[in-house]
Amino acid sequence: MIRVLLAEDVAVVRETLAALLGLEPDIEVTAAVARGDQVVSAALEHRPDVAVLDIGLPGTSGLAAAAELARSLPACKVLILTGLQSPGNLDAALAAGARGFLLKEGPADDLIAAVRTVADGGQVIDRRLTGPLAGPDGRLGQSW
Repeated sequence: MIRVLLAEDVAVVRETLAALLGLEPDIEVTAAVARGDQVVSAALEHRPDVAVLDIGLPGTSGLAAAAELARSLPACKVLILTGLQSPGNLDAALAAGARGFLLKEGPADDLIAAVRTVADGGQVIDRRLTGPLAGPDGRLGQSW
């Protein structure tokens, strides 16, 4: 079972993501928070395998939360899910230790596959940001 923490400030999006991921037989959403400054405490309490973080969170950004998670709970892998398409955000997410970076406008199946890939130690970057660097499934490195 892959244990997931969600951090998304828009309630309907957070609840929809939790419901979507909860439909998968191998994924369990163990915590869902609305603020970036709640991520680390929720992760320490629930010990997720993957944290799916938005970048634009109140309290502290998803990027800052990702960096703090890498220091506080390195076993928890971070997947950024954002509407903020920018190479600068991708670079900052990778520098913060994120193992995945997806854009919100992608299909739900991509998110589900990315959670599984990141949980398994792989790296996933949205194809719209990597172009020819990624394999056909968006995976980089040894995960292709």
